[in-house]
Amino acid sequence: MHVVAAVLPDRVEVFDLVIGLQVFAAARLADGTKAYEVRVCGNGATTAMTRGQPSFGVRPSWPPSALENADTVLVPGGQPPHHAEQWVLDHVCQAADRGARIASLCTGAFTLAQTGLLDGQRATTHWLACAELAERYPSIDVDPAVLFVDHGSVLTSAGSAAVMDMCLHMVRSDYGAEIAADTARYLVMPLQRDGGQAQFIPHIPRPTDRSALQPVLEWIGHHLERPLSQTEIARAAGMSVRSLQRHFQDQLGTTAQQWLLHARIDRARQLLETTELSIDQVAEASGFGTAVTLRRHFTSQVGTAPRAYRNAFR
Repeated sequence: MHVVAAVLPDRVEVFDLVIGLQVFAAARLADGTKAYEVRVCGNGATTAMTRGQPSFGVRPSWPPSALENADTVLVPGGQPPHHAEQWVLDHVCQAADRGARIASLCTGAFTLAQTGLLDGQRATTHWLACAELAERYPSIDVDPAVLFVDHGSVLTSAGSAAVMDMCLHMVRSDYGAEIAADTARYLVMPLQRDGGQAQFIPHIPRPTDRSALQPVLEWIGHHLERPLSQTEIARAAGMSVRSLQRHFQDQLGTTAQQWLLHARIDRARQLLETTELSIDQVAEASGFGTAVTLRRHFTSQVGTAPRAYRNAFR
């Protein structure tokens, strides 16, 4: 039987761990027998964390040595996520060396980064932690837009519920779509969700020093439905185009036109979530002009079409 073993780090983010284990524990073969043996391996009792808050104690049923014959090793995040215990790093590296499949759950990607398993690879984690992961480990190509990344022997998942997407994907890889679909039905979960993590991320960068740009950002917000050129934005800010671009780069790390695009995307998201406006009306009110233009930019930035986004988030 395929053995799935999870490491239990200190101050484990327990939701990510439990939902990953639940997917494998729920999987059944055609004859009704378990598809996986599931283990939780650790050095002793630790504290279960829920979004950084200590919640209750948890004790593993298996010692770290039980990782030695696991086919798949799950690596949840701990607190802080960027400082894994040495025994965790050692056992993850040993499992990788003998050919086990390694999968990080949410911020468990920081542990894989510490081992070097993600060097030169594309990877993901919770969108709130992507910038920190990229800053700490510049050799990793961090993708904040996807639900998970599969390199075969090493997988990384985005935040929280995306752990289920990744684990269902692994069930499908191991046993086929039918068993994975049965598992998804048991969990009351789609076998594959539309879009990626990008649809959950607020897109407008905020200034670190609001004094210079705040008035023009508010002005843009009141005029999003109009076609706005850089010259017009600079005039509203009382700056030259060159000064405007310098302020945007210094304070927001982007250009005025890119910030305008993201502001229009966020306006469209808000209208899709909270109004009955048609897609054409949303396009006009957010400054994209036509539904075709809205759909092209929205799908590129958010990872799903406007109508699908409305169905998911209203």
